[in-house]
Amino acid sequence: MTKIRIGTRGSKLALWQAEWVRARLLDAGQEVELVIISTHGDVTQQPLSQVGGQGLFTKEIQRELLAQRIDLAVHSLKDLPTDTVDGLILAAVPCRETTDDVLISRERHTFESLPSSARVGTGSQRRAAQLLNWRSDIQIVDIRGNIDSRLRKAMDGDYDAIVLAAAGLTRLGLLQHVTETLPRDRMLPAVGQGALGLECRSDDESTRRALEQLNDRNTFAAVTAERVLLAQLLAGCMAPVAALGTVAEKELFLHARVISLDGQEIVEGVLRGPAVDAQSIGCELAGQLLANGAAEIIEESRKR
Repeated sequence: MTKIRIGTRGSKLALWQAEWVRARLLDAGQEVELVIISTHGDVTQQPLSQVGGQGLFTKEIQRELLAQRIDLAVHSLKDLPTDTVDGLILAAVPCRETTDDVLISRERHTFESLPSSARVGTGSQRRAAQLLNWRSDIQIVDIRGNIDSRLRKAMDGDYDAIVLAAAGLTRLGLLQHVTETLPRDRMLPAVGQGALGLECRSDDESTRRALEQLNDRNTFAAVTAERVLLAQLLAGCMAPVAALGTVAEKELFLHARVISLDGQEIVEGVLRGPAVDAQSIGCELAGQLLANGAAEIIEESRKR
């Protein structure tokens, strides 16, 4: 059996995710090796919105995949651009972790109990826009770094609160720091949030076969609808676009939202249909959002 070389970033969370995939492949009798790859997103100190988030954490890993120095890339799916790369395929998406965003506050504030002009740390335009829609009196302050460094900044009082994805905290056993799980009607997640994307070369049949057992069909359908919607909006993974697909009883429900950076304008929509029609559902809902003004909001966000 050919050894599968897994390429991953070197952060604690990325390594946890790669080790999780490695363990599943080992259980199936597959020989596996981890290869750590540094990406531009890991070393830059600039705000992600300024350096261009599209592919910031993935391009170097994809280059190693195409050069056949690795055989499998494990991505946080929300970081993986929707543009297809010739020669590569998203082969599997395992069962999704929670999609929730959570608030962490040293003083144990909930979001609504934060004082006026509170400093809230996030590097996400999607989160910032939805938080400002909820409370226009807060200050959004950019935050960078891995989960540990962000938690440390919050506990040191650099921010009154920070917002993180619950999935990463769950995987690293850090949920004790959470002050509040933010409600989904206020804080819809990023496209692909909580899901892993397993990418390999499209002509690598042996790796694709090995990954089939890790794929969760419902999760794959849900994130397919989300990613098609994002692609049709031409928004990119850093734009203030939120979406969540869920599948039950073979039916897919897709909820999406486009928010202006100041939180004052929202274009929102929902659509449901058979899970097998995930691509067309994502495409149709994107069309509805564009027809209702989403294009103008996205274009305006690019200018800032």
